[in-house]
Amino acid sequence: MKALYASAALLAGLSFSVAGCGGSSHSAATTTTTATPVKASCAHPAGWRTLANRIGADVYCPGWLPDPLTSQIGGQSNNIDSVSKDRSYLESFIWQDTDTPNLSGELHVILRGYPDRTRIPKCLGGLNDKTWIACFAGPRGHVSSSGIKATVYTVNQDADAWHLLLAWHHRGGLYTLSEHLAPPLTFKKVMAYLKQELDALVLIAPSRST
Repeated sequence: MKALYASAALLAGLSFSVAGCGGSSHSAATTTTTATPVKASCAHPAGWRTLANRIGADVYCPGWLPDPLTSQIGGQSNNIDSVSKDRSYLESFIWQDTDTPNLSGELHVILRGYPDRTRIPKCLGGLNDKTWIACFAGPRGHVSSSGIKATVYTVNQDADAWHLLLAWHHRGGLYTLSEHLAPPLTFKKVMAYLKQELDALVLIAPSRST
C-alpha cells in the first residue's frame, strides 16, 4: 500500500511544475544562495534559540505553518522535540481533525537538521525490515525561496514516511522540511504549503558567549 501511495505521489508530481527535474540519489541537496531573503518572523524564538544552543548550530524556525499549527517548541502542536547524540534534531508539528464525521484530515510538518553532515542519513526500510536505505529518496527537481535552493524528495522513510520533503545544505549541514501528503490534501496543495513554509523560514543562530 505504501508503495502504491508513493507511486501516486510521483505521478502527481509530473503534473506540478518544479524547476530542474531529476537529480542524483547520491546528492542530498543543493546549497543556500546569496539571494536577498524575504522578511519573516519567528513567533516563538525562545525555544528555537534554546535548540540552536543545545546543538551548537543554526536552526530554522518556521515563520508560517498552515492553520491551526503553531511553531512553538513545547506547544500544543509540537508532538516531537528530539535531539540525538550526533546533534541532529527533529521537530514535529501535527494536528488531526477528530471532530468532523467521516473525515480524518491531518496536518503534519517536520523540520530536521544534521549539523556537520551533508550526506543523506540511513533509515530502516520498515518495522520488520532490517535493510538500511536512504531516509530521503526519489529526487524530483528543486524549489527556491529566501536564499535557499532545495531538492524535492518524494520517497521518504521514518517519521517523514508519506511526506513530501525539501532538503538543502547550510554551513556544512543538511536541513529538511517535510509535510504529510494525505487526503484531502493533494500533491499540488502540499507543494504549495511547502513553498510557503520555505519562504517564511527564519534562521536562528546559537547565542555567542561574551
